[in-house]
Amino acid sequence: MKHLVGFSRVFVGVLFIISGFIKLNDPVGFSFKLEEYFSQGVLDLPFLMPYALAISIFVVIFEVVLGVFLLIGYLKNFTIWSLLLMILFFTFLTFYSAYFNKVTDCGCFGDAIKLTPWESFTKDVVLLVLILVLYFGRRYIKALFDPRIRQIIAIAAVVVCVLYGNYVLNHLPVVDFRPYKVGANIEEGMQVPENAPKAVFEYAWKFDVNGEEKVLVTNGDYPDIDGDFIGVETKEIQKGYEPPIHDFTIEQQGEDFTAALMMEEKLLIVVAYDLAKSDYEAFAEVKKVTDKAGKQGYKIIGMSASNEEWTNRIIEKYKLGFEFYFTDETTLKTIVRSNPGILTLEYGVITQKAHYKDMKDLEFN
Repeated sequence: MKHLVGFSRVFVGVLFIISGFIKLNDPVGFSFKLEEYFSQGVLDLPFLMPYALAISIFVVIFEVVLGVFLLIGYLKNFTIWSLLLMILFFTFLTFYSAYFNKVTDCGCFGDAIKLTPWESFTKDVVLLVLILVLYFGRRYIKALFDPRIRQIIAIAAVVVCVLYGNYVLNHLPVVDFRPYKVGANIEEGMQVPENAPKAVFEYAWKFDVNGEEKVLVTNGDYPDIDGDFIGVETKEIQKGYEPPIHDFTIEQQGEDFTAALMMEEKLLIVVAYDLAKSDYEAFAEVKKVTDKAGKQGYKIIGMSASNEEWTNRIIEKYKLGFEFYFTDETTLKTIVRSNPGILTLEYGVITQKAHYKDMKDLEFN
């Protein structure tokens, strides 16, 4: 039991630190995932959505700190009870998500490691078992270092997490795990290899045969049956290959300009996924930066999921010298964790990416 507790202590502690720190690197991204959980049709807790970012920051810092506390043996009872309650909640959440197919990616490891709902649930079950081992064998958890050193390490862990979280909130993630990182080729990211696995669907066909309803299941072929067709239900039983970049389009008035814009030698994109939630003071700097880029031969566009009323209002108020195009909101949130944010591209390759607080650092050649 002593050795099992020792293994569980190290495994759980390290995993909580890694998982928490990956999400702490991108707390805005984790807040988007929480909004998905809080939305109608999932947990139906819309009143929590305005607090998603605050909850995100608290949860990820708490996760890292608990991992550190467990490894050094600090506040043993508090740490173990906190780990147990947290993993019970996450196990319920991932089971609910997997069973009812509500959220396709739990966000447990941010964008670094993608897990299916059932993989997430399995991971949480394993952690639950290990944390129960810690709970029942807590007498074997011995503190490391003397009390003063433990307290210093604990305080340092909290301070480092808070400072790091504050930095990435006011800039961008230090490590970008998303497919839109600097150096990524957007067109290449959208391509599907010829030998990529294809999605497999199951079709349940309903027919009225002599007044009796019959259901025939096929993988696509229309059944050979003598009866009146009622309807069909489609179910995906095996996911196909999904390219890293999907749902990426740049549209205006219903026309797709993606291919043409990806051929631009010098392209600057102002991304604002929702202009109603943007930091409006930033658009004064956007005006300066885009005017400067325009003089250097850059084509300037905006990308937003907001309607024309909002885009026209922002253009007129800040005298912006470019037009906005429509792009899916989720895609825009993935591209840059800033509202607004700026990207520069060269023939579809992302060369620079900046938070609105760092726009002055952009270089235009």
